[in-house]
Amino acid sequence: MDELTSIDQEQALNATGASLQKAVAIMARLRGPGGCPWDREQTFDTIKRYTLEETYEVFDAIERRAWPDLKDELGDLLLQVLFYAQMAGEAGYFDLRDVAENLNAKLIRRHPHIFGDVEAADSGAVLRNWEQIKLEEKKAKPASASMLDDVPRSMPATLEASKLGSKAAKIGFDWPDASGLFEKLDEEIAELRNEVRQGTAESIEDEFGDLLFTAMNLARHLKIDAESALRRSNAKFRRRFAAMEVAARPSGLESKAPVELEELWAQAKAVEGKQG
Repeated sequence: MDELTSIDQEQALNATGASLQKAVAIMARLRGPGGCPWDREQTFDTIKRYTLEETYEVFDAIERRAWPDLKDELGDLLLQVLFYAQMAGEAGYFDLRDVAENLNAKLIRRHPHIFGDVEAADSGAVLRNWEQIKLEEKKAKPASASMLDDVPRSMPATLEASKLGSKAAKIGFDWPDASGLFEKLDEEIAELRNEVRQGTAESIEDEFGDLLFTAMNLARHLKIDAESALRRSNAKFRRRFAAMEVAARPSGLESKAPVELEELWAQAKAVEGKQG
């Protein structure tokens, strides 16, 4: 039975490798002489926006549990990897093989409990080992001006805030627990209210940013993915607003007074609560 399983796995790997080779060849043709004019015009910078869009479309498919859509979206995300690797190969930086070999080495290096003799009884031990290995890898690189320099400024602001807080926490610069962050939230809300009353547009934006930064750190302490939490709230708002639109037919929401809109919202919320 084990031998048959091994043969099946090898066949699956060979088929996957053949499919990837075909994808690489297609990408090379699209970028090559006589290829697609649009693909040939793209650069690392012009492709960035599509990478971000495709990433969010992957998230959306997962949240909808739309597995056929996820298969399609993962293909679109893989296209981004192929695109960058092809352009890097043309420039002489690296190619897709280098990307894969680098990943393979990293996975093996960071899983010594699988590929080495290190023991890890649970996921907590795995994460501790992972962080220690990352620290050793960082020591081997040229020193940066700040320990925060390896947190990309281009990532979504919610994720950047969480990463910055995590980095600072590693040297003990953090709230000891979530209770302090609830107090900090109250403090930031009070400061924002004060700026709204007498501040400038710039100072209001600053205080609002501080409020959001504190909220992201609270999410980190509560072990909540802030991006996922906000997306769930967005989806909830969509559902309830759609229910309001249904309830307001045939005249529509536009014909309703503010107090009536609030009543429709309360009804939609109550119905959703009963369904849950």
